[in-house]
Amino acid sequence: MVYFLNRFVGCFLIWILFTSNTIHPIYMSVTEIEHNSKEHSLEISCKIFTNDFESQLKKSNTQKVDLLNPEVKNKMNVLIESYIQNHLKIAVNNNSIAKMKFIGFEQVEDAIVSYFEINGINKVNSIKIENSILYEYSDQQINLMHVTVNGNRKSYKLNNPDSQTAFNF
Repeated sequence: MVYFLNRFVGCFLIWILFTSNTIHPIYMSVTEIEHNSKEHSLEISCKIFTNDFESQLKKSNTQKVDLLNPEVKNKMNVLIESYIQNHLKIAVNNNSIAKMKFIGFEQVEDAIVSYFEINGINKVNSIKIENSILYEYSDQQINLMHVTVNGNRKSYKLNNPDSQTAFNF
């Protein structure tokens, strides 16, 4: 019972952080990875505060960055895909780092959620993750990861500068 109460409170706090219209007190991203056994793929989403993400992309690019302007969405697709590909690396079943296919992104409340997929994953025994999203932006950055395989969900929190974790199923 205590476990479920702690998990509820934690999820509630994360929800408040991502839905409030005020300046947030912490720097955090949430990465969800789910194995889709029917499609033989990993479905990945990365949720990052819009203002933090946009600020970092402006620092690391010479072109204008505006994640919320639909007129430049194609240009933003390229920036987001490149940034996430460089800062989120996933290896499945002790294989080399898998290439993630970029699906797209959308704004959800005060965050940008980007979507990726890794195809050809029939079974998952282990997943190794290297996640340094926004580590160069804030030394207080926290990256939460939730991995679900066959309905079994495991989570881990990385605090900057720690960037690696592994899950076994």
